[in-house]
Amino acid sequence: MARGVLSFPLTAFHEDGSLDPDGFRAHVAGRLAAGCGAVFPACGTGEFFSLDEDEYRRVVGITVEEAAGRVPVVAGTGYGWAQAARFARIAAEAGADALLVLPHYLVEAPQDGLATQLEQLAARTPLPLITYQRGQVAYTAASLRRIARLPNVIGLKDGHSDLDRLQRLTLAAPDGFLFFNGAATAEIQARAYAAVGVPAYSSAVHAFAPEIADAFFTALRDGDHGDVDKLLRAFYVPFVELRDRAPGYAVSLVKAAARLRGQRVGPVRAPLTEPSPGDLAALKTLLAAGLDLVGAAL
Repeated sequence: MARGVLSFPLTAFHEDGSLDPDGFRAHVAGRLAAGCGAVFPACGTGEFFSLDEDEYRRVVGITVEEAAGRVPVVAGTGYGWAQAARFARIAAEAGADALLVLPHYLVEAPQDGLATQLEQLAARTPLPLITYQRGQVAYTAASLRRIARLPNVIGLKDGHSDLDRLQRLTLAAPDGFLFFNGAATAEIQARAYAAVGVPAYSSAVHAFAPEIADAFFTALRDGDHGDVDKLLRAFYVPFVELRDRAPGYAVSLVKAAARLRGQRVGPVRAPLTEPSPGDLAALKTLLAAGLDLVGAAL
């Protein structure tokens, strides 16, 4: 998975909010055709929190069909361990290769509870698990050693961007344990994560502008810091500044950008909201500039 961008597709909805399977299939096919190291359906960018179990089954199944074994399919799961196990069972039946365990709902918990939560889920699925620490989930080195002993817990995605803590976790982990940069707009911190031994990262930008995402990935891989800086200054930093204007823009801006590229992904579901007209206009201008930078067009 470190050999390409990790792609997190958007879940397509009709204007009335119902699932659009055909739109989703076309979107996933486009992400795969653009090239990626793995595809992660029904995760944060894919609005996992808004899907019922039948919709989830269709989203994961379509992704597995389109991937056809070319790259790993890592489906999202979450909530408490009992509900997460239900989604895990659906993902296994649909043919997913692994699961990304999203942070549990609402409550804070001590380290023993965080580890026990993952142990309960691991005991109920044969699929490999990548746990996602973000929000109220943050492991200590001792907790990481505990969960890493579970045969099907294979990795950790980090969304805290606390590099001191992350370095301690990487040093505590057994050989072969996987780590991923899961910061919001992960490219912004990709060099810093790579410096502590975490080169693999998720890319929401790949959902709407794989040309930009791939150009950044290539420049970072090749150590071309001039191109990395150019892409950060001209596109990624302004995109993050736009993203930070309203809660939920980390998903709704991505979906709006995909629509600007002609992708049939539809609107976001509540409680997310669409970008304001002014922010949408700013997004269109920024997207056109970013694509021009890498020799592509809107």
